[in-house]
Amino acid sequence: MCLLFAAPILAVAEEAPPGQPAVTAPQPVPAAMAPMTAPAAAVATPPPAAPDPAGTKTGSAADVGAATAGKPTMEEIATTAGHNKVSINFVWTLIAGFLVMFMQPGFAMVETGLTRAKNVAHTMAMNFLVYPLGMLGFYVCGFALMFGGLGSIGTLGGYAGLDHEFTINLFGKSLGLFGLKGFFLSGSSYDVAVFGLFLFQMVFMDTTATIPTGALAERWKYLAFFVFSLFVGTVIYPIFGNWVWGGGWLSTLGSNFHLGHGHVDFAGSSVVHMTGGVIALVGAWLLGPRLGKYNRDGSPNAIPGHNIPMAVIGTFILAFGWFGFNAGSTLAGTDLRISVIAVNTMLASATGAVASTLWMWLYRTKNPDPSMMCNGMLAGLVAITAPCAFVNSISACFIGLVAGILVVEVVFLVDGKLKVDDPVGAIAVHGANGAWGCLALGLFADGSYGDGWNGVSGTVKGLFYGDPSQFVAQCIGVLTNFIYVGLISLVIFKLIDAVVGNRVEPSAEIEGLDIPEMGVPGYAGIKLDKHAETPLSL
Repeated sequence: MCLLFAAPILAVAEEAPPGQPAVTAPQPVPAAMAPMTAPAAAVATPPPAAPDPAGTKTGSAADVGAATAGKPTMEEIATTAGHNKVSINFVWTLIAGFLVMFMQPGFAMVETGLTRAKNVAHTMAMNFLVYPLGMLGFYVCGFALMFGGLGSIGTLGGYAGLDHEFTINLFGKSLGLFGLKGFFLSGSSYDVAVFGLFLFQMVFMDTTATIPTGALAERWKYLAFFVFSLFVGTVIYPIFGNWVWGGGWLSTLGSNFHLGHGHVDFAGSSVVHMTGGVIALVGAWLLGPRLGKYNRDGSPNAIPGHNIPMAVIGTFILAFGWFGFNAGSTLAGTDLRISVIAVNTMLASATGAVASTLWMWLYRTKNPDPSMMCNGMLAGLVAITAPCAFVNSISACFIGLVAGILVVEVVFLVDGKLKVDDPVGAIAVHGANGAWGCLALGLFADGSYGDGWNGVSGTVKGLFYGDPSQFVAQCIGVLTNFIYVGLISLVIFKLIDAVVGNRVEPSAEIEGLDIPEMGVPGYAGIKLDKHAETPLSL
């Protein structure tokens, strides 16, 4: 996510010491991570304008110009500069959000390509409907729970109406648990800055919601999926998101307990990906493996996907959308760090793909498995998502390399040792590497960025750059995610199972879910050999 920076009107490139990248000076102060510890004066907002007929409010200013043609005053110039800066940030944030939304067909293609032909309509339909389902849940209450106590949206005009956080006092400190402003985007939340933040954060939530559809594919009842997706957008994602990005207690571990800058996650390795991966792990474990996945002696059978080209194309769509995911999380086109973020994202994806390919080729199967190439690239992208703004290029390459090897080993661990059937490797890609990305930030953050993050003075530094407490904060965040998301997912899955059931009937699973669940074949006019697609249990 999301840096919601409170920034000055003009940012200029500052010459850096030899060997260090140039940074924007002065560096922006994050407003999303804690309830406005940054001074309000840091927010450059144009002077209030007269109400405009379009119904926009405080988040935007009316067009400005000189009262005397050709003779602008210094105040008029400053107002125009401030308005233009906010406008640039608005456009950047919206375009980045559109890129992240386009990741949805990427997920749909990857998951469908890596599953069997008899389930394509069902798998595609889950990836399609999760978008409106999660969105509506996030609109009704998820956004309010996540950002209702945020404070100022600095980069989008300084709107500060999201100001009601439910807190508890513990150890003499105020700890935020969830927000209470912004339900239905109504009342004081009817503001252009809030709507811009909502769009960007909604597509992030959608990424979380769609991750479990791959791990639970080919045996998840569509009604159960329907209900569970609403819970992701209303409760599961927003609560943990509040703790990290909405001013909640994990973000204040630094200011309250002197643990670095609190739990830091720039664009969602924990908030988005690990959350989705933990949901996937719990769901796949509860549903049990697909019929024919394991022999009586416990040995697994491979169930190949039906369309590798589809999965490869989907992976490239995701890699493209990831530029919006990571670089867009500045919420500021005027933050020049976006170039570092984008390049780090590219490099980690490349080393992840190469590492997984070579690891499979030289060590695991003696073949360069195309599906694992895709998962390796995605693993690198997931891992770099948290630290992308805080590490140098060499660290980014190393983070991706480790992710590429880690995804292979976790796939074999989950499939062979834990006996959890994950058709697409979502647990390994998003769960394991979401955790690795957060820990990597606690190790490799080099102190070149993040001054004032979460209200803590100084830049973000990891263990290898002199701040072991930052690594502790990262560990706490990862452990909290696993416990909270795991427990709440378990409860919700159990409730849904008791009411409507989570798993389809065996006959439907053998036939394929397209006709029994969706009523239409995914590939009309093509005769599928369903018996060949389901390995016999020996």
